[in-house]
Amino acid sequence: MKKTSPLTLTLSLSLLAAPLGFAADAKKNPAPAAAEKAAEKPAAPKAPAITDPVAVVEGAEIKKADLEEAFTTVVRSQGMPPEQAGAMPEGQKMQIYRMILDDMIIDKLISKRSAEVKVEDAEVTAMIDKIKKNLGSDEEMEKQLKASGQTLEKVKGNILNQLRAQHWVDDQVKGKDAVTDADVETFYKENPDQFKQPEKVRASHILVTVTPDAKPEMVVEKEKAAQGILARVKKGEDFAALAKELSEDPSAKQNSGDLDFFTKDQMVKEFSEAAFGMKKDDVSKEPVRSQFGYHIIKVTDRKEAETIELEKAKPQLLSFLQRQKKQEAVETLVRGIREKAEVKVNLPEAPAPELPGLPGLPPGAAPVSK
Repeated sequence: MKKTSPLTLTLSLSLLAAPLGFAADAKKNPAPAAAEKAAEKPAAPKAPAITDPVAVVEGAEIKKADLEEAFTTVVRSQGMPPEQAGAMPEGQKMQIYRMILDDMIIDKLISKRSAEVKVEDAEVTAMIDKIKKNLGSDEEMEKQLKASGQTLEKVKGNILNQLRAQHWVDDQVKGKDAVTDADVETFYKENPDQFKQPEKVRASHILVTVTPDAKPEMVVEKEKAAQGILARVKKGEDFAALAKELSEDPSAKQNSGDLDFFTKDQMVKEFSEAAFGMKKDDVSKEPVRSQFGYHIIKVTDRKEAETIELEKAKPQLLSFLQRQKKQEAVETLVRGIREKAEVKVNLPEAPAPELPGLPGLPPGAAPVSK
């Protein structure tokens, strides 16, 4: 429902993909069988060489090295190992280069127009502090900076440029995000499904993992362990404390087994069927077996299915529509700047295979989630 504007892409490239998008390299998976099959195919047409500069934006050059650095940053932020990026077909790589270059051009155009915008040091510091908080510590930030080839000064510079650009854009589209009560009511009436909330359950669990290749005797041992934990729960021991101590769900140390509210289709079938068949404060009579192992489940709350009324939905809907209008105004602004700007692109055309997209980061959901 929400489109991505050129400016959003630009800011994610110039800032988010660099200082905020720290991502550990994914595990190596050379997939030799796939490589052998690929070797049997005819070689793809070689893309033309990239020359310097790859673009000239209102007299300012974008160098080949800058484009390659941005490409590396983006693929790293998406969890793609360096060797996988290096082995990417030339046509596909060139398509990604073109998307990145488009964003770099917009970035230069906006940066030029926002160069004189005042940004307080406190704003930059607040952003740095937010990054540190998200990463957990100064030491972890240093580690991620080193892994991503960034420096703290470069991060600060990127943040400063983003804030300048954001302030300038906000000023240009000021007042163009006005939303009336009639707008809200119209959207509510035209999109009834958006306001239907399915039944939800909140549950905690204690997981005893069983690997897919576990031998029968190991499965029996794991089930006995789960039965032992369940017996302690039934005797009155604190469920959250036992989850924190004994659960093999990695998140249990932080959330004491709490999975928050979820709908029936958000969890694996066995887990959902058990949880949705229980009442509030019930504990599963037996450990529930799923592909992840044995779960001792406690339902802590329930929410029945409902349709959210307009008055209740209005604050959030108002905010959404304002963001949508602002985004449309930003897209119009950026498109107008790009159309009027003097830009020469030297990046060569390339074969146009279907672009499957970059792989996403590994999900961090709890083991019971689909």
